[in-house]
Amino acid sequence: MRESDKDLRIIRTKEFIREALIDLIEEKGFEAITVKDITTRARINRGSFYSHYQDKYDLMTRCQEEIMSDLADIVRQNFANTKLENNSTIPQNIPYTILTCFFEYLNQKRRFMKAISKGDLTFHTNLKEFMWKTLFVRNEFPLIKQENLLVPSEYLIAYIASAHIGVLQHWLDGDGTETPEEMARILATITVKGPFTAAGLKKE
Repeated sequence: MRESDKDLRIIRTKEFIREALIDLIEEKGFEAITVKDITTRARINRGSFYSHYQDKYDLMTRCQEEIMSDLADIVRQNFANTKLENNSTIPQNIPYTILTCFFEYLNQKRRFMKAISKGDLTFHTNLKEFMWKTLFVRNEFPLIKQENLLVPSEYLIAYIASAHIGVLQHWLDGDGTETPEEMARILATITVKGPFTAAGLKKE
């Protein structure tokens, strides 16, 4: 077998496994799923599953890591052509641009995102860690400088992450009538201008 054929077979096997995982989470929840359930639904043998993943928890972890890696790439790509000096401020269009790319990506992964954001609390923890690294400890240029904070950073991250997860969950649970661009505008408005301004209780 050629190496390219082998690689393609591995890719397809992983896709079958992940599709089976999504189907089963939707049907009975993650905790009730067994490896046998996954292999039966994916129509593969147990050896094929264990050649890629240790168990269902490893499978879930790897799926989440892939999503976080893709989201980090989106941030890097949007800042790649943005030249910032140490004392510069972030261009106002950057949050909207990043959020649009986020929602476009998450819309492509809608079924999986809907499943894990409901049933796996570790995703919420991973999202908070991702936001911490993105906002404060990016090597290229941290979006927020801790010396400028008015509140402890851990509370700021908890607030931002919880708010973003709540908006994302509401969008995923709905019919998806709002486009990624519309969701980016909504979340950027709430995040940048604040909930009181977004609610019309405070003038800009």
